[in-house]
Parts: sequence; structure tokens; C-alpha cells
Amino acid sequence: MAASEQRRAWVREAIRRIEADFQRSSDTHLIPLVLPGFPGIDLYVKDESSHPTGSLKHRLARSLFLYALCNGWLDEGSTVVEASSGSTAISEAYFARLLGLPFVAVMPRTTSRQKIAAIEFQGGRCHLVDDARAVYAQSERIAAGLGGHYLDQFTYAERATDWRANNNIAESIYTQMQRESHPCPTWIACSAGTGGTLATIGRYVNHRRHDTRVCGADPEFSVFFDHYATGERAIELQAGSRIEGIGRPRVEPSFVPGVLDAMVQVPDVWSLGAMHALSERLGRRVGASTGTNLLAALACARAMRSRGAHGSIVTLLCDDGERYRDTYFDDAWLSQQGLACAGQAAAVHRLIERGAWPDELLQTWRLAGEVA
Repeated sequence: MAASEQRRAWVREAIRRIEADFQRSSDTHLIPLVLPGFPGIDLYVKDESSHPTGSLKHRLARSLFLYALCNGWLDEGSTVVEASSGSTAISEAYFARLLGLPFVAVMPRTTSRQKIAAIEFQGGRCHLVDDARAVYAQSERIAAGLGGHYLDQFTYAERATDWRANNNIAESIYTQMQRESHPCPTWIACSAGTGGTLATIGRYVNHRRHDTRVCGADPEFSVFFDHYATGERAIELQAGSRIEGIGRPRVEPSFVPGVLDAMVQVPDVWSLGAMHALSERLGRRVGASTGTNLLAALACARAMRSRGAHGSIVTLLCDDGERYRDTYFDDAWLSQQGLACAGQAAAVHRLIERGAWPDELLQTWRLAGEVA
């Protein structure tokens, strides 16, 4: 068999394996969360932790591998490299293993031990860096040195997914909402790691002409909110986000502010307080980015209540909180980091139950667009 035909055969088989894996997976659950303090407003949480690799990033990893294969960027034996804060790398290690390819994850040294162990369980190797801003250059260098391919989620996330349909996350949300009291969500709220999920949701909403607003959520140490508010791209931070999986020290190519109607930037201690409050209400642990999402969804509810509007809001449960049992769910670690959040968790419970907004949150979070 000629080398070119052999390569085509390998690519076809690789795509078949990924599609077969997708066919074996069911959709993720949409969980209603009762808001007694916001009568007439229904909140739903889409549980992306139920993917085989435990997070929203399973969708992205699948799309990135298919995109690379169909573009001719991956060959049999290629080493796959990614810059990640953990969850994307776990999912990519899963797909690399499915295709029999070596995988290297370049991550900040602060990444949780559980995420590192999950990558290694899938057969991946972790390359840890002290400066979160160095992950891009290190990934390029490692890929070049090994003759491999750098997937580069921060560039390709917004284009690797088919945002028009093909059972993307937006289409899934609208399908699952069809029999609810308010089937067309008034708001969908979601945080940004690459910005790819927000781009998919926002584009789908526009393409299908839905009367839905899209709200982006950002953690404390991230530039996405400021970019949305000012339009300035040349913004950089010296420190990386403390909420793993979301927020970036630079404006990533996959962040598309034009699809957003609003943004909320949440102080980290409040993201963690909301994470703990939601974990208690669901009876299982969720990650910190889900806490950020919850507060953005409540900001949308506040905007609706100020107009006397009824309707529904959808947000995302991004990943399983068990990945953070030694950090965000460890009281000693939280105190050591200056992030003790018991008071904020109690305040979020009161907010959900009674609609009582904490003054501290109102004074410290930042709002832009239609929730301001």
C-alpha cells in the first residue's frame, strides 16, 4: 500500500473510532435548580461532568481531534501536545489513548494533583511550568522537538466545533428545554476558558434567531471581562486565574465578544462560596468554575426581576468537584490561600432562598452589558 493511501486509511480509522466513541455516549443531563427567592424564574444546570472524562472539555477535545485529523495535521504515531489547566488535557489524553497516540500536557505547576493523576491514568505525560503564561511557547517547543502536533485549544476552540448544529451543546440545551414551562431560555450563562463554548452558544442563538441573551462569566484574575467592556485586545496580567479551567492572562483568539449580551466578573472567594453552596444543594461536589457560572446566572435573574420578567436561565456544571478535594474543598488550603469562603457560601444560600443580595458581592463584582 502506498504511503499516502496508508495515511488516509489511518485517518479514516481514527475518525471512525472517535465517532464510535461519540455514538456510545448519551447526552448530558439538564438539572432544574429551584430558586425560591426568584419566583417565576426557572434555573437549569447542564451537567457536563457526566461525560466519560468528567467535564465540559470532553466536547472540545473531540472537536479538536476531528479538526486536526480532517486538516491533515495528525499522522499515525504523532505526539499530541496541548497547553491546558487540566480538564482539556484529561479529555485530550483520553482521545489520544483511543487513537494510540502519545500525549503531553503543558500545565501550570499549580494544577490540582487529581487532574495530573487523571491525565497520567489516560497514558498522558505532564510537563509543569511555573509561569502560566509560558504554556503556549513551551507547548510549541515540545511539539516541534518531537515532530508532533500542538492542538492549541486557545486558537481553535471557536472554529473546531460546528456551531450551526450537529448536536453541539447549544442545540442540546434547546432540545432538552422543549417541554419546560419556558422552553426558550431568556439567558444562557457560561464562563470562558478558551471562549469556544460561548462562541458556539452565541452563534447558535443568532443563527436560529432565538430570543435568548448570552452572558459570559469571568473570574477575578482574567482579562476577558475588560476586553468585553473596552474592546482592548492588548491586555495582559502577570498572574493566572485561581479558578481552574476558566479565565486567561491574555485575550485568547477563541474569545468572541460580539456574541455576548453581557458579562459578569466574579471575585474568586465568591466563586468558591457559590461552588460550596451549589454542592450542598445538589448533594455532590462541583468545580469552582460552576460557582462562577451560578453567580452569573443569578445576575441574569436579578436583571429579569428588575424588569418584572419571568422565564428560564440555563448555565453549566463544568466538571466534577472531586478533582479539587485537596484544594477548593480543603478548608486548610482555602485559609492558606486567603480564600476561606464559608461566609460567602452561607450568603449564596440566602440569596437563592430569599433573593437577598449580599452587599459585599454587589460592591465587588463587575457587570457589563444588559445585566449592568
